[in-house]
Amino acid sequence: MRIISSSEVGREEIERLLTKKSFDEVELSPKIREANKKIFGEDLSAIEIVRKIVSDVRKFGDKAVIDYTKKIDGAELDNFAVDIGELEIDSEVMASLKVAAENIRRFHTEQLPKSWITYRGENSLLGQAVIPLERVGVYVPGGTAAYPSSVLMNIIPAKVAGVREIIMCTPNANKTVLAAAKLAGVDKIFKIGGAQAIAAMAFGTEQIPRVNKIVGPGNIFVTLAKKEVYGHCDIDMLAGPSEILIVADETANPIYAAADLLSQAEHDPLACSILITTSQTLADNVAAQVEIQLKNLPRREIAVASIERNGLIIVAENLDAAVDFANFSAPEHLELLTQNPFELLPKIKNAGAIFLGAYSPEPLGDYLAGPNHVLPTGGTAKFYSVLNVETFLKRTSLISYTQKDLLNVADNIIKLADAEGLNAHANAIALRR
Repeated sequence: MRIISSSEVGREEIERLLTKKSFDEVELSPKIREANKKIFGEDLSAIEIVRKIVSDVRKFGDKAVIDYTKKIDGAELDNFAVDIGELEIDSEVMASLKVAAENIRRFHTEQLPKSWITYRGENSLLGQAVIPLERVGVYVPGGTAAYPSSVLMNIIPAKVAGVREIIMCTPNANKTVLAAAKLAGVDKIFKIGGAQAIAAMAFGTEQIPRVNKIVGPGNIFVTLAKKEVYGHCDIDMLAGPSEILIVADETANPIYAAADLLSQAEHDPLACSILITTSQTLADNVAAQVEIQLKNLPRREIAVASIERNGLIIVAENLDAAVDFANFSAPEHLELLTQNPFELLPKIKNAGAIFLGAYSPEPLGDYLAGPNHVLPTGGTAKFYSVLNVETFLKRTSLISYTQKDLLNVADNIIKLADAEGLNAHANAIALRR
């Protein structure tokens, strides 16, 4: 891994290195561009491809979904629905899924907000109704790995929120993914993926019902499709490649730190793994450990590409500077591997999830602890929140005034309406005097 010192290159250079490309600035590899050229007949950008797919699915429904699934995935589809009847999976894996599901359910139940009413004046009231969405679509990526953990993380909070119907689209419906979906309480599963799945859920087709919101991570085409359909339905967030940033002092274990960096690097060649430390010795030891541990990784090729492209170790002057750099980066996953991590916690302003101490590694949050692992990426933790129960709820205001209480405020309303030139508004109040 590349090691740089903030005292040598300066703060501006560090911040430049920590600045992430927006998801829609990611360039497609030559291999993907060549494959797309064969499919679409011309060299299109990712957003051009997505807009074409979304437009066609909106116009032609199932026919477009079938056509694009055949062209892109090489799969012949007729009926999209997946049967989730009896499933035989490893009993120990199933037991672990159940433990994870219970932890996720318990954690998200604590998040449930309440409807409320407060009284004003003489028997008038104001309030807020918290209402679950009617139907939600969950996207579960396929690609190079299966993600039953993402199934639990997306479906269980929706169930806790009270969503009436949850549908799921995934191009890789293996038994573990299906078992997780059944355990979490999914209603329907469709074996389609990519931008065509997002468009189908957003607009509805003959087989796939239209949803109110789409959640779940995916590749650049899925993310751009979510952006494209936003407004026709809601989305959770615009997510990019996975990230981890570790803030560490001289007390950190380099073996642990290297392992945690690689836990994200194995996701995707575009994944980002960064260590910011106050110790040059730790920096050197972690870099050496990354090379050692890479040798035994089954997904070594992916992890190597990620580390070479987006792996970085920064030696900061002190912990305050390290935290400032971390807040600037706004990482998806932030680990605090310091002697007193809770002392740093109040200084952290931007992170999707924070892992405190040597025995709270990022995979603990990915799989079992309970907090959600669908997190903002690409620096969007500066304004996005982790997926949670409120992702699946909407708030409606309640207003009920008596005649007496309305008359007490009538003059103020009329004056404000007249000031805005909205005389019909003023008249609606004046007529009730």
